[in-house]
Amino acid sequence: MQTSLFRSLALLLATSGSLWAANTLGEAIGQGTVSANVRARFEGVHQTALRDADAVTLRTRVGYTTAPWQGLKAMVEGEHIVAAKGDKYSQAGLNPAATGRAVVGDPETEEVNQVFLAYTSGKTTATLGRQRIVLDNTRFIGDVGWRQNMQTYDAFLVQDKTFDKTTLTYAYLDQVNRVFSARHPQGKWDSDSHALNASYTGLPAGTLTGYAYLLDFAKLAAANSCATYGASFAGTQPLNTDVKVAYRAELATQSDYGASTLNYDALYATVSAGLVGKPGSLTIGYEQLGSDNNVGFKTPIATLHAVNGWADLFTATPAAGLQETYLRATANLPEGFVLIGSYHRFKADANGTKFGEEYDAQLTRKFGKYMTGLVKIANFRRDSLAFPNVQKVWAQVEFAY
Repeated sequence: MQTSLFRSLALLLATSGSLWAANTLGEAIGQGTVSANVRARFEGVHQTALRDADAVTLRTRVGYTTAPWQGLKAMVEGEHIVAAKGDKYSQAGLNPAATGRAVVGDPETEEVNQVFLAYTSGKTTATLGRQRIVLDNTRFIGDVGWRQNMQTYDAFLVQDKTFDKTTLTYAYLDQVNRVFSARHPQGKWDSDSHALNASYTGLPAGTLTGYAYLLDFAKLAAANSCATYGASFAGTQPLNTDVKVAYRAELATQSDYGASTLNYDALYATVSAGLVGKPGSLTIGYEQLGSDNNVGFKTPIATLHAVNGWADLFTATPAAGLQETYLRATANLPEGFVLIGSYHRFKADANGTKFGEEYDAQLTRKFGKYMTGLVKIANFRRDSLAFPNVQKVWAQVEFAY
């Protein structure tokens, strides 16, 4: 499917290009916008039974988006990631000299990050090509934006906002371009997947969202094929002029689908509540990824670093499932600093076995309009020998234009 999708994109680009050439191509290009992102990062990992990893990487991403003309818009974006002393960390097994070191999921690579053509008519936009797709809070479909090489999709996406306070999204996913780069055996997943998402913001108490994600991956990723159906509700309510109550609840069911040879039906549930004000926020939450027939609830194309702790011990749900209880606080400090801290407890959903606990903290500050600095730590302490002890530290500077 990938070849046919990109042939379609090439045909559309050629057709639209001939239309633009009629005294409009120069305007479309001249009024376009350049985007640039440069992110320098140190990531250090200390992990049980492995040699330490010290990754110093630089990600450079440059893109160009034409101005819209008669509803058409094109975008192309390239990406380059380089590492200083690249064998000081395992690039997901791509560098044999780093065998025995902890993995940092930022391999050196150079690739086309995005290239797509979009057409807008009224309140409907259709996008064809390699693109970033983020749905809801990225728990099921996301771009893995924390990693240097973000996850993108060769896809056809339609988003419609014709109905008042309603957003309808459909995406056909032809290929998943994962963070490990095209050089990795698991860097690209062939896909015959469909994603449907509908959200409504017209309720007084919050936003109601329903979804169906039918993920079908061939060959090496067949075990990740699954069908997920669910709904979420999220919103805020003022307590007074200074403080709001924020809340979220979600429920989903999942079963094997497509190329999967597994046989299971698992449940997903989450609930959180907290207080939000000018000084910061405080949230308590619970998340359950169920298990059935020794298969845990799957989230194979989610932005996983954003959930279940920054040590990334649970990017794949354990066979016995996962229950997480967490407390998260943010503080808006003087001089523009923002502090985030969280505590997590993990255990198996099927039998209650304690997996461990984790403490995370992050301090960020913007410097002017385009620069952001960050320092961050994660510390997972195991209760089960099935998991390692892990300590991670990051220092990062990012320029975004």
